[in-house]
Amino acid sequence: MDRFVYLDNAATTKTSPTVLEAMLPYFSELYGNASSIYSIGVESKEAITQSREMIASTLGAKPEEIYFTAGGTEADNWALKATAEAYGGKGKHIITSKIEHHAILHTCANLEKCGYEVTYIDVDENGVIKLEELKKAIRPDTILISVMFANNEIGTIQPIRAIGELAAQHGILFHTDAVQAYGQLPINVDELHIDMLSSSAHKVNGPKGIGFLYIRKGVKIRSFIHGGAQERKRRAGTENVPAIVGYGQAAKEAFSSMQERTAGERELRDYLIDRMEKEIPFTRLNGDRKNRLPNNANFSFQFIEGESLLIMLDMEGICASSGSACTSGSLDPSHVLLAIGLPHEIAHGSLRLTLGADTTKEDIDYVVEKTKGIVERLRSMSPLYEDFLKKCQKR
Repeated sequence: MDRFVYLDNAATTKTSPTVLEAMLPYFSELYGNASSIYSIGVESKEAITQSREMIASTLGAKPEEIYFTAGGTEADNWALKATAEAYGGKGKHIITSKIEHHAILHTCANLEKCGYEVTYIDVDENGVIKLEELKKAIRPDTILISVMFANNEIGTIQPIRAIGELAAQHGILFHTDAVQAYGQLPINVDELHIDMLSSSAHKVNGPKGIGFLYIRKGVKIRSFIHGGAQERKRRAGTENVPAIVGYGQAAKEAFSSMQERTAGERELRDYLIDRMEKEIPFTRLNGDRKNRLPNNANFSFQFIEGESLLIMLDMEGICASSGSACTSGSLDPSHVLLAIGLPHEIAHGSLRLTLGADTTKEDIDYVVEKTKGIVERLRSMSPLYEDFLKKCQKR
């Protein structure tokens, strides 16, 4: 293996050395329980408060509106299930999109089993939610709209402000899964009319196993995990102080470097897209060409299987994915790619490359060259590609 190139930052990111450094004291010297009244417990509580304040400042939110969770999946579950429970007397109708993360889709499926009705809105060929369809789906008994900020697979950014304004006009709560967008895009919850927002630290060079749910003051959803009085009696359980400290530091670093970092990612992303499209025939860019996450590029290569491509890239030291890490191992094509209209045979040949702050132009050149060779090799073994070429020659 000549080199190692990590291009799966949408799945997880490397924990920043300064984040790790900030966390370490809370494993050893400052190990007190934040609910205790002695000094090392008080220091832990103060550290949590500082992280809460830092994260709130990145969203234009109040510190008391940030609730720490075990990650984005818990935050999504909390937002949907607790809203359904708290507002079920008003109505039992929820609206979401067909390209949500499975943390949303599977939670919605569970709520449907409990008597709630869920409308799944279509997206266009770029993965943008159809606003007119969303407007028509709103009913007097609609209690929640949940639409992700940006898609984790194809990178498309949704019209969050328009959705938030629509929800506010109808007195409907609006939740957004911002796991991929947080730290990549500027977010102000007031300006965007967001009532609840989910995020996860390991997407922004923070530790795994910690996230948060922003809950706007006045939104009356109940506890999701019952027990003690932690998180202002809304999320029981001893606080994961090192991870919370790590998330605060990761958020600080992500937002202080955002403008310069994402500009660099965007430039390399566009260079990657340009080379892939020009140099590999029958390649399709998935997602909106311009209105996409700075670090995301998703391709479909006709006449190949994505799993074979990933294995062969791994043999060359390249880490990539075909979609969400939470669905790896599934033989089904991506629900996101099917939702934007790709046929199964093309959706199966997908490749997601997501850049990080450490990605270089040399990394991109290496990945393109290796991908070109692998795609060519896989197509040479494909009867479908051979038949296609024969048909082209007859024309």
